[in-house]
Amino acid sequence: MKLPNFKDLILFENDDYLVVNKPPFLATLDERVGGAPNLLRLARQDYDDIQAAHRLDRETSGALAFAKNPAAYRHLAMQFENREVNKQYHAVVWGTPQLDKVLVERNIENTTRGKARLAYKGKEAETVFTTLETYARHALILAEPITGRMHQIRLHLMYLQAPIVGDVTYGGEDFYLSSLKKKFNMKEGEEEQPFIKRFALHAARLQFTGLDGEQIVVEAPYPKDFRVLVDVLRQNH
Repeated sequence: MKLPNFKDLILFENDDYLVVNKPPFLATLDERVGGAPNLLRLARQDYDDIQAAHRLDRETSGALAFAKNPAAYRHLAMQFENREVNKQYHAVVWGTPQLDKVLVERNIENTTRGKARLAYKGKEAETVFTTLETYARHALILAEPITGRMHQIRLHLMYLQAPIVGDVTYGGEDFYLSSLKKKFNMKEGEEEQPFIKRFALHAARLQFTGLDGEQIVVEAPYPKDFRVLVDVLRQNH
């Protein structure tokens, strides 16, 4: 993938923090294998002491906060620990669940190879879900995680039997345009590609408190692949 210019990703910046709109397919930090590019490495080309205050899965896009100095990092890390950071995600899911501030409390444990599962003996995990829009066979869901477990939103939506589009790890099938358009014609010999080449999860909004006590609220616009998916579902429902 062509690497973005880090400064082009910035949605908010002050002396202590910056929040970027993370593109999909770019890891937040070093992955366990190889020296693949990541957002933190990009950030450090412009900012010496910068640290990622949290992380998003490689495929997840959206609002991601960085701290520019150690005091700022500690301040925000404590807010994450005390569950004082408000995080809002948008997900396109299979099915048309009618959710109105539905709280899912299902424990999660990490398994081998970077996966997780719902497990009675896992760590407590809580997410609140609200349906924003419904289409013919899909819905746009607002997810507000209270805890921050690995793959929490994805697992909790699977539990609700509304897995995320493209999340084949946790029960969500790929979405193909031919399922909507009867007259969708492929060129001879071509195989149809999934409409979105990742799971459809976007960190839409982040709210936390700055070192001076001010509320920092940042909204991240959809990247192109997510925006086009939502547009197509709206037009065909």
